[in-house]
Amino acid sequence: MINWTRVDDLRAEVGADGLDEIVELFLDEVEGIVRRLGSTPEPARFEADLHFMKGGAWNLGFAEFGALCQDGERRAATGRAGEIDIGRIVASYFASKTEFMAGLAAGAGTGASAA
Repeated sequence: MINWTRVDDLRAEVGADGLDEIVELFLDEVEGIVRRLGSTPEPARFEADLHFMKGGAWNLGFAEFGALCQDGERRAATGRAGEIDIGRIVASYFASKTEFMAGLAAGAGTGASAA
C-alpha cells in the first residue's frame, strides 16, 4: 500500500523537516478533497481532483491510492465519471494514511525501507 522506498527517497531529497512539511500539506489538502468526494461528490471536478491527489499520493509513496486516483482520472477524462468507485478511493486514502502514519511512527521511511 505504501512504497517506503519512495518515502526514503523523498526524505533524502528534502530532509526530515521537509518531509514533515510535505506530509502535513498533503494530508491537509487531500483530506478536504477526500471528505468532499465522500459526502458531496462533484463529477465535474473528478478529473482535476483525482489528478491533484494522484500526484501527491505518488510523491509520498501512497501507491495504491495513487493508482486508484489515476484510474479514476482516466475514466473522468474519457467521460466515464459514473464508473469511478469513489468509495474505494476514499477507503484507500484512509487505509493508506493509517498505514503511513503507523509506519512513520515505527521508523519506516527512515532509510531502512519497510515492505
